[in-house]
Amino acid sequence: MVDNESRSGSKGRVQVLPPKPGGLSTFEGVFTPSILTILGVILYLRLGWVVGSVGLLGTLLIISMATSITFLTALSAAEIATDQRVRTGGAYYMISRSLGIETGGAIGIPLFLALGLSVALYTVGFAESLVRVFPQLDQRLVGFVTTLAVAGLALVSARFAIRTQYFVMAAIGLSILSLLVGSPVAEGPTVAELESSGQMGLLRVESRDFWVVFAVFFPAVTGILTGINLSGDLRNPGRAIPLGTIAAIVAGFLIYSGLAILLAFRAGPDELIADPLIMRRLAVWGDAILLGVWGATLSSALGSILGAPRVLQALARDGVLSNRLRWLGRGSGAEDTPRYGTIFTLGLALVGVAIGELNLIAPILTMFFLTTYGVLNIAAGLERFLGSPSFRPKFKVHWSLSLLGAIGCLSAMMLINAPATAVAALVVLLIFLRLERREMRTAWGDVRRGVWMALTRAGLLRLRQHQEDPKNWRPHILVLSGSPMKRWHLIDLATSLTHNKAIMTIASVLPRQHTTAEQRRRMEKRIVEYLGRRGVHSLVRVSAADDPMTGAKHLVETYGLGSLVPNTILLGDSDVAENRNRYCDLIAHFHRERRNVVIVRDEDERGYGSRKRIDVWWGGLQGNGGLMVILGYLLKTSPSWRNPLVRVKMLMKNEAAAAGASANLSVIMERSRTGIQPEVLVSDGRPFEEVLRESSAGADLVLLGMAEPNGTSEEDFADYFANLRDRTAGLPPTLYVLAAQEVMFGDVLLERRADA
Repeated sequence: MVDNESRSGSKGRVQVLPPKPGGLSTFEGVFTPSILTILGVILYLRLGWVVGSVGLLGTLLIISMATSITFLTALSAAEIATDQRVRTGGAYYMISRSLGIETGGAIGIPLFLALGLSVALYTVGFAESLVRVFPQLDQRLVGFVTTLAVAGLALVSARFAIRTQYFVMAAIGLSILSLLVGSPVAEGPTVAELESSGQMGLLRVESRDFWVVFAVFFPAVTGILTGINLSGDLRNPGRAIPLGTIAAIVAGFLIYSGLAILLAFRAGPDELIADPLIMRRLAVWGDAILLGVWGATLSSALGSILGAPRVLQALARDGVLSNRLRWLGRGSGAEDTPRYGTIFTLGLALVGVAIGELNLIAPILTMFFLTTYGVLNIAAGLERFLGSPSFRPKFKVHWSLSLLGAIGCLSAMMLINAPATAVAALVVLLIFLRLERREMRTAWGDVRRGVWMALTRAGLLRLRQHQEDPKNWRPHILVLSGSPMKRWHLIDLATSLTHNKAIMTIASVLPRQHTTAEQRRRMEKRIVEYLGRRGVHSLVRVSAADDPMTGAKHLVETYGLGSLVPNTILLGDSDVAENRNRYCDLIAHFHRERRNVVIVRDEDERGYGSRKRIDVWWGGLQGNGGLMVILGYLLKTSPSWRNPLVRVKMLMKNEAAAAGASANLSVIMERSRTGIQPEVLVSDGRPFEEVLRESSAGADLVLLGMAEPNGTSEEDFADYFANLRDRTAGLPPTLYVLAAQEVMFGDVLLERRADA
């Protein structure tokens, strides 16, 4: 997938994009749609009930708390918007470029659905309020006509649609002015009278609990994304989004607070609670309040029908949607108007209007909006906390404020509707997992790599302070595989030992004179892709040297980061007699470097048979014995071996010695909690290799310990190794195990089980 990002042009050159000619200004593109969404139906139909329920001070506290959450979110959005060129998609665009396309898509798809169905919510609300005044009208028909009308405005152009909202703003301004110059309410109908006349309807809220009232009021301040969603139509998003959004929030706060004070002084609590349209009785011209209600619902519907197609357009262009829906990313005209996306959104909204009753899904839609706000805060907080050199916003916010905003969003979600929060979270998670399985590739980086880098750095510095201990030991394996495709049995064994949990590295040493750095990088990439196709999680290292032996020595000496280095070297056997001395010197070098060595002898490279039986030939708990039992246990618990029978075998000279050894070995295996069975054999004068061949002929894998090379000459160890190979000729695949680490493997085995 190709995406032309603002930060990168062709061949990696930085491309500075000028402001969009003819785009929307801050006032018309951000402030107007945002303030009109904030000054919605809650202002006209719920504010009086809020004041009557919790009093003036409680109302001001609720307004302040709710506004502070959206204000912190606006700060986070402003920080991201001034660091990057925000294109079509608004909040989705900012999240996907910060937290990755999977996270962006997981938020963007529910955000589009919420915006699309919000159109239906607002048009149905408008139709319902209109029918209350004109009962002869058909509510569903009014809803359909209104939805088609706002969609038609959006199809003409975003600029034209925005300018029609000036009339709505005038109507809202007139209603507020009429309320300001009004007078205290005369004695009105009681709650019982309103209920008997049917005027209460769905507008009544029973509880006066503070947090219930907060939950009812909070949707009033959640319109801050309306302007952000028009980012692709803005002349200068980096300036318009921070300035317009923050100005709309401040203006909304002042209007709500001022009207709350006015209501508290002009009507009593019972009257405020009893009459949802108390403002109509307080205003000097009561019908102006109806104009305000209608204007608020229509402006909110228009804001949603403008924002939803642009989110959809960005999702399609980024490849988040399936290939069959890529046509939704097309734009028309100089303004790149998403006409196809608008028609698609219209269809979704008309389905919602046909349903008519959307109260069941309305809380979940609010959850999607709040989830988007919360993730925006997380994105900005992570960017600032990590302090990547590429993150250089003009508008700077401390990461703790973004974190506080995220906590506020989550708290508000739980207070408003905990079950709806759970449903929204489940939907987002399922979409994220679906997109992650698609392994989508993008042309931009995101903050996730920075997060892992920060965690890795902290972990490495933490590990530096502690010596390796038996309690946490695992085999971190460096596999000297040569060509992984040709020696898969080595990688197969290493994967079975690490369980894809310890750190494994596949290494190849190439001749220096025949390879370049670019060729090595390409080979590393091919190996990574090959391992990925086979489900193996491993690091890959391809290096160059004058010869493989020298290269392997140098690799073991230098590979690793801090205290995190491979503790076990796994390699294949060498049957070339001319190279035996150098091969044995290599083993001795690994031992001196305190690396455990596991040599795989499989002459036919036939794999490991049916993987039903493993024989571990044991000489005692110290030295190689503890490590071999641990390796046997790791293979036993590996999914690819399917719980084979693992036996620890000891060979004794006579029955008397065997009886004592059997009792001791049984105690050790019982204490190890590995499920490995002990077996003591009697030689009766037969040589070890004869008993070995007879007893392990039916095994699928055999483990044998090796003598330490240090203290003997190179020739002596080479002779020992040649003799070892001869004694084990004809056996099933065999591992020669040499323990070298300072950690006591007996403690690993007996004090704490080596978990898979």
